[in-house]
Amino acid sequence: MDAINEFFNYSVSLGESFKISVKGVIVILVLFIAISIFLKFIKRLLTRKLLHEDKLKFNSVFSFTQFFIYLVVVLISLQNMGAELTAILAASAALLVGIGLALQTFFQDIISGIFILVDQSVHVGDIIEIDGKIGRVVEINLRTTRAVTVSNKVLVIPNHKYLTSILFNWTENGILTRESIDVGVAYGSDVVLVKKILLQAAEEHPKVLKDPPPGVLFMDFGESSLDFRLVFSVDDSFTVNLPKSDIRFRINELFIQNKVTIPFPQRDVYLKQTN
Repeated sequence: MDAINEFFNYSVSLGESFKISVKGVIVILVLFIAISIFLKFIKRLLTRKLLHEDKLKFNSVFSFTQFFIYLVVVLISLQNMGAELTAILAASAALLVGIGLALQTFFQDIISGIFILVDQSVHVGDIIEIDGKIGRVVEINLRTTRAVTVSNKVLVIPNHKYLTSILFNWTENGILTRESIDVGVAYGSDVVLVKKILLQAAEEHPKVLKDPPPGVLFMDFGESSLDFRLVFSVDDSFTVNLPKSDIRFRINELFIQNKVTIPFPQRDVYLKQTN
């Protein structure tokens, strides 16, 4: 029995006022195991009714919280064993400031990630536009968001960008989006025929939705053209440039067939000869 007590009380000095014993190490390990079991129970209790996607988001936030809980337990345990944490922190204040400045963006990313997960402003599958880049979100992590562009390139977006840049979520109100194509025709053109052609080009395309139906707006009397806008709806805005291109090809074909002219700017230059 004495040998066991001697083993548990065996300690190693790590400073003038701090000794760590086998008993202290065991206490810390037991605390870690107990807290780990308790946190797993809480996690299971809170996520039992969540959807799979929501569980993944909760796990990211929970892992971040779990790290801080373990850190606080270690600090409290060391202080109870005699470690003067105040002196240590004061001595390393300059180092901590340097580390804090170096990790400033890192912590901004993490905090922004928590806001995204809690606020539900972005979901996996959403089509987003940020800083002129467009992509479909495939993964939301605590520090970064990954999205895939139309050209199958991966965008790795630091989460702090959501706080410093304007975010366009194309699909937050649903997958249906209203798109448009602008076209100008020469003065003197039959505007009724132009409207008919534009509607025909849109209605013929399989990607254009019938409800709501396409529409044509007479936008303005331009400098050298009558300006129209063809408006239509699609349910896949991520690849909308493809049907837009098809519709433009069809409009040009129908204009040629019906002798509708698309004007282009012209300039007359007069040269004056001087002796």
